[in-house]
Amino acid sequence: MKAVLLTLPVIMGFILDMLIGDPYNIPHPVRLMGKVISRLEIILRGLLPKKERAAGVLLVLIVELLSGCIPAAILFFCYRINIWAGIAAESIMCCYLLAARCLERESMKVYSALVSDDMQKAKEYVSMIVGRDTAGLDRNGIIRAAVETVAENTSDGVTAPLFYIMWGGAAAGFFYKAANTMDSMIGYKNEKYIDFGYCAARLDDVLNFIPSRITALIMIMSAFILGFDGKNAWKIWRRDRTNHASPNSAQTESVCAGALDIMLGGDAYYSGKLVRKKTIGDNIHSPENDDICRANRLMYCTSVIMLITAAAVRAAFWRTVL
Repeated sequence: MKAVLLTLPVIMGFILDMLIGDPYNIPHPVRLMGKVISRLEIILRGLLPKKERAAGVLLVLIVELLSGCIPAAILFFCYRINIWAGIAAESIMCCYLLAARCLERESMKVYSALVSDDMQKAKEYVSMIVGRDTAGLDRNGIIRAAVETVAENTSDGVTAPLFYIMWGGAAAGFFYKAANTMDSMIGYKNEKYIDFGYCAARLDDVLNFIPSRITALIMIMSAFILGFDGKNAWKIWRRDRTNHASPNSAQTESVCAGALDIMLGGDAYYSGKLVRKKTIGDNIHSPENDDICRANRLMYCTSVIMLITAAAVRAAFWRTVL
């Protein structure tokens, strides 16, 4: 019975995320991580001005230590009070770690603006969820950008956190989330961060290596379940899963492109500079507004399958331990 109870946090966290997402008016641990990272960057660059890679390593060590130990300590004391206090605290933490509802909400803002033919709003909304320049995007470019974001963040924002929660609870989930947050803030290959952000970027690549590939396989299964082009999803994943500068991002993007029979990727502008990128998928048909909805359905189906897997593994683990 206790083993079953200890699987509740991941399930309740997922349900809470579906119900409320990430309320913008409530303090969020990931936003706090961002503030800590920004402050530490200033301090460490000042302390080690000529040793940027060493400063970046030190930042990663400090942030990961805080992000893993603080949640672990909170959960230790809550579970010492009683199991229900621990379950409640860990459920809330798991909710903070998952971003399915937020991902759908932000991408669907783009969809709604496109349906209303408000291209300016569509560009504004898509600029909030992608790193590329959006001013010059046409309708197809906006749709591709939104679909790519949903596909990539199915792993980064939902299934990868579930993977680490599955093995180490919410504390492990926060350890992963810290690496992902650091990568999104300082893991760039530009003059400012090529050395300082090197450790953060490599750690994120390592931590995402297994989850991204598991997610891709589950997403292929989801494509069949939802009646999308599952055979093409498998084909494009096998062919194009390495068509990205990141070793992990194209894993899910290739599946989504194949499932929806569209082409993703390709050249894009970042801070006014053209970046040459390989394409992902085949242009069987031009992107359409509803592809954003389809990408979200694919994300949800994949997430639910991963949730069931995580709950089953945690139950089996606790039965063995207890």
